[in-house]
Amino acid sequence: MPEVRTVTSLERAARPAASADLAAPIRFVGDTLTIARSELRKVVRDPTELLTRAAQPILWLLVFGQVIASVRAIPTGSLPYLDFLAPGVLAQSALFSAIFYGIAVIWERDLGIVHKLLASPASRTALVSGKALSGGFRALIQATIVYLVAGVLGIHLKLDLPDLIGVGLIIVLGSAVFATFSLDIACIVRSRERFMGIGQLLTMPLFFASSAVYPVSVMPDWLKAIAAVNPLTYMVDALRSLMVQGGASDRGLPMDIAVLVVALVAMVALGSRLYPRLAR
Repeated sequence: MPEVRTVTSLERAARPAASADLAAPIRFVGDTLTIARSELRKVVRDPTELLTRAAQPILWLLVFGQVIASVRAIPTGSLPYLDFLAPGVLAQSALFSAIFYGIAVIWERDLGIVHKLLASPASRTALVSGKALSGGFRALIQATIVYLVAGVLGIHLKLDLPDLIGVGLIIVLGSAVFATFSLDIACIVRSRERFMGIGQLLTMPLFFASSAVYPVSVMPDWLKAIAAVNPLTYMVDALRSLMVQGGASDRGLPMDIAVLVVALVAMVALGSRLYPRLAR
């Protein structure tokens, strides 16, 4: 006669716990995608903001790049200057669209949307991650415009599918870093006027303290130290190796990706702690 095994109460209790452990990551991904989708709907309804922000990088390529390419003495190795500049302008486009992302969060606070989100079952990390992801996808739209202009100007782009996918992933990752950084600032200042002042104060130093316009090797030592901790430097390096023919990353693509991932995790962790402050 076969032995009848009795299921203990501890084993019965462990089964729902195991199911909950499995469901938690799925629920987190679902909440993150829901927040990102709701944010992207705003872009679909009113795409004028993205189009106006795309004008600035286009001017950099058409005006600044053309002039400096004819008179410059910037050591870019074998790369023509426009080819060297194009990834930096693409990163600038992502930076400028993401760094003012926090102003929308302050508007949501004033409209009471933040209170509703915080009252939902979604975790704070999912709320912040969803907004970071939407910031990354918004930058892809502007990247498409920059790519088209770069192609018209004769920049030697890599158009292989793996390279294009890599560029897209770097843009999403880098933009998510700066969108979350912007959200963190918004959670601290909690005022549109203060945020606009801080945002304008940060964009130019972040851009020029990177390898977007010139190599890090030509910078003074104090600026090299800032560039070494500036996530935009690693974003530009990764884009340069993936976007243009003959481009290469100074630190290596794996290092660039690792720095951006660490920066994103740190920004999301900080944002998860600061986000509830908006409701106070």
